[in-house]
Amino acid sequence: MKKRIGILTGGGDAPGLNAVIRAVVLTATRCYDWDVLGIRNGFDGLYAGTPAIPLGAEDVSDLLAQGGTILGAANRGSPFAQRVRQPDGSEKVVDVSHEAISRIADRELHALIVAGGDGTMAIAHRLACLGAPIVGVPKTIDNDISETDVTFGFNTAIQTATEALDKLRTTAESHHRIMVLELMGRHAGWIALKAGVAGGADAILIPEIPFRIDVVSEKIRQLQAEGRRYSLVVVAEGAAPVGGDQMYYIEGRNGSEGRLGGMGHRVGNLLADRIEAEVRVTVLGHLQRGGRPSPRDRWLATRFGTAATHLVAKQRWGHMVALQGTGIVTIPLSRALCMKRVDPCGDMVRMARDLGTVFG
Repeated sequence: MKKRIGILTGGGDAPGLNAVIRAVVLTATRCYDWDVLGIRNGFDGLYAGTPAIPLGAEDVSDLLAQGGTILGAANRGSPFAQRVRQPDGSEKVVDVSHEAISRIADRELHALIVAGGDGTMAIAHRLACLGAPIVGVPKTIDNDISETDVTFGFNTAIQTATEALDKLRTTAESHHRIMVLELMGRHAGWIALKAGVAGGADAILIPEIPFRIDVVSEKIRQLQAEGRRYSLVVVAEGAAPVGGDQMYYIEGRNGSEGRLGGMGHRVGNLLADRIEAEVRVTVLGHLQRGGRPSPRDRWLATRFGTAATHLVAKQRWGHMVALQGTGIVTIPLSRALCMKRVDPCGDMVRMARDLGTVFG
């Protein structure tokens, strides 16, 4: 009987997901003569039994440069904590992991390739421990998955953020303003650090280094004294002041769900209180997730998708593909669950400091 594999995309979207789907389908059909099913809406779609999408070479031929994911994603869905509506209209959180695994068998899938971030990889690991034939592909614009040097989506996010800084620089110089740019990254400062250096930011505030606003203020006053009448400040959404907390937007019906954000405006207000200059704040938000993947992300996503399909052929369940140096390697999912964060004493931070950038 002809083998059939599935692929789903979990967590938030990222540029390059469609390139992974394309690579999996082309490798599976041309190298192994397998059928491929696309599972819609991440693990939610797997558990709910949402109709899958049969994928052939003709269905993915135009996906390489397309952003987002044609399969949809669910960044809060987990079969280990599934919200199930009760007859009275209330919701109950239950473990439906064994039912999710049974859905794999129901669809007659020989294997399931899961592309996602650290949360998705953690779910994939737990399902694999229960016997699910799963292979992982690391994806996140935040670049915070351990055991892989980089994830696809990260390069495009840096490119978008750097272009934003380039644009802010010209208007900041024209109006003699302090421009504050808030960037994504959750609890890791990779996007802020790399885009900040690439865009020539004067201050970069990241979660790994608690900041003092007076240090940033002093840097800006120094630039003003030297005759530069504008400044660029990059703030990661997960940054926090010394002795203070990160900021969250509260959302959801019960007020219990929060997402990082708001620190850019807080920093802007603190600077406006201390410096004689106009301050403007830009929150780049989901623009960092959207649009066409960069050539580098298309290349990496294609390598990951092809390598993951070969892992299925070897039945390396509970493993994921990763980039180390210039080569693609295989890593147990259990080793990829710790968050990879910026080293405050590392060479990248030291280089930025050598250039005159302050971290608060």
